[in-house]
Formats: sequence, C-alpha cells, structure tokens
Amino acid sequence: MKVPFADLSRQHIPIMGELSAIFEEALKNSNFIMGKGLKSFEQAFASFCNATHCVGVGNGTDALVLALKALNIGRGDEVITVPNTFIATSEAITSVGAKPVFVDIDPLTFTIDVEQVEKVIKGNTKALLPVHLYGHPAEMSLIMALAQKHGLKVVEDAAQAHGATYKGLRAGSIGDISAFSFYPGKNLGCFGDGGAVATNDGGLAEKVSMLRNHGRKEKYLHELEGYNSRLDTIQALILEKKLEYLTAWNEERQNAALIYNRLLSAVDEVVIPYRSSDVTHVFHLYVVRCRKRDDLKNFLRENGIDTGIHYPLPLHLQPAYQWLDYGEGSFPEAEKAAKEILSLPVFPGIKEEEQNYVAHMIKEFYR
Repeated sequence: MKVPFADLSRQHIPIMGELSAIFEEALKNSNFIMGKGLKSFEQAFASFCNATHCVGVGNGTDALVLALKALNIGRGDEVITVPNTFIATSEAITSVGAKPVFVDIDPLTFTIDVEQVEKVIKGNTKALLPVHLYGHPAEMSLIMALAQKHGLKVVEDAAQAHGATYKGLRAGSIGDISAFSFYPGKNLGCFGDGGAVATNDGGLAEKVSMLRNHGRKEKYLHELEGYNSRLDTIQALILEKKLEYLTAWNEERQNAALIYNRLLSAVDEVVIPYRSSDVTHVFHLYVVRCRKRDDLKNFLRENGIDTGIHYPLPLHLQPAYQWLDYGEGSFPEAEKAAKEILSLPVFPGIKEEEQNYVAHMIKEFYR
C-alpha cells in the first residue's frame, strides 16, 4: 500500500465545482490585486480567529516581518523565540534588523518553555515570539503575564495553528499581533503562497496594511517605505471558500489523531503527541517521538509510507546562525527532539485503512 504524507486533492476534488467557479468569476472581473474579494476574506478570517482585524499579505514569512515592523522592532532589538521551528520565524526577526534569542522547549508540547524565558530578558528585549508548533498552542497565559511584567510585545507565530484554541481563545487573537501562513499544505492553504496578519489593535492593522502595499493608503502617496506583499485577490477568494470547510477539516485531522493514538499507544518505542487539557490541538502535523527514528523512517519509505521530520536540525545549529555563538548542548530538549521526532501522514481525507497500515508497519519494524 502507498500512503502519501499529504494528499491535497482529497480536499479539493469534492469542492472542485465551487473552486472552478471562483477562477471563472476572477477571469471575468480581472481584478487580481487588492480586489474586493480580499477585503471579504480578511473580514471572514478575522471573524474566524475572533480578532478585530486581518490583513492579507504575500506569505507567512512576510506576515511575521510586517508584524514586527508594525511594532517598530528593528536594529539593536532582541526577540525571544524557539530554535525548533521553520527558519521563517528567525528570518523575520533578522530581516527587520533585530537579533533572535533562543530558549529551549517544553519536551511535552514542543512549544516554548516559558520558565526559561525570563532568564534571557534584557534591556533591549522588545518582544516574545512563541510558535504554536504542529497545531498545539504555546502557554499563552504565562507568556502574556511575562510580557506585561517586562513591557514586551507578543507576536504569535500561528502559521500551523489555524483554528487551534488556548483556554477558549483562538490562536492568533491572544497576543498583540499574529502571523498566519496559507502555504498549500497548511490547515487552511491557498493555491500558492499566501499569509495574513491578525490583531485586535486597529493602529497596528492599519500600519501592516500600508506596509504590505508600498507604505501607502492611496495611490502614489507613500507615508513610509513599505513592501510589495499583497495577498492576490484570487487566492483570497479561494481561501474564503475553503474557510467554510476548515472546521470540518480540522475535525478530520483530530479524528485521525485519535485513531493513531489508539493504534500506537501500546508501542513502547513510540511516544504519541501530548495535548494540554486547556487547548484544542488542530494537528497540522501528527508528530511522534520514536527510537531508531532514521531507521524507522527508511523502513516506512521502503514500504510505501511517506513521513517527514519537522525539523531535523534546530536553528541554533544551522550554518546561517553560527554568528549567534550557540553551540551543541545549548538547548538540549530541542536537540533531543530533533533526533527523535517523526511526522506521520495526517490530512483531511486520510483513510482509516491507511492509518492501520502505517501503525502495522511501525509495529512490524520494532518487532
């Protein structure tokens, strides 16, 4: 049996007629940049996130960059985040001229270990940037309390957490500002690159809106230097249509996670994902810890099962960040996780027989 890591066609084929109609309408209108469909999606996604404002941008990386720029974070400033995330998180920090400062992770949730944050807060620390990794929100109550205590801003990296909740609050609505990615494989993905910034602060939303469009509110009047990072109208229309199905798709991911939990809970060599009692985990990825990870991954591939590793080398050990002077052993939990984690296939439309096969082959490997 062949089991793909993800199969986006299983989401799209059932709604192909609705998606095709969007393309036809877009061709008729030919309003591809900053069209009315963009505003409609921004309002819909803000409502979904329980945020007051949403600003569509070119991609998730730009969403982080523009969020930091809107907070006036720049040269000489420091932003605290984690090393076990995609490089876009730290790239955004350095892109605005600031310095990323890493702290280790909670080994259960893989999110930032808040107890270690205060140790690295200094006078030039300006923001905390927690990552809601794999669809599990970070410990936001403690993060917000620390931010208030030290006068810091909070930027949520919610690129993998569309629809996740923390104590009843939607990821992306808790901090000062948040960033989402709509890369095709995300829980809510477009047909290319796309992203958004969400916030409850009207001033920040207005600044992001200007920054994404060359620093202007009206054509040829530029109040500041900005960027060209606009969410295409056709992508916004696709996202608004797919947003109608996001809750159901998230439930499919959660049900698939429950099936894996049942199938793998008795496998001593595998640790199934932890979920805090006060969060809704939306399982952008289903990530296990396992013994002999690389051998298992190879065995599964040989038997037709695609898996992933998110992420195999922590950021502080990447060649690009040697200048930060972190070395091996700096963040032991992140480094340990990088050697043990394996992402199993999980996506809307995955079949229970496929999951049974994945679990069977895992058990077969350890036998």
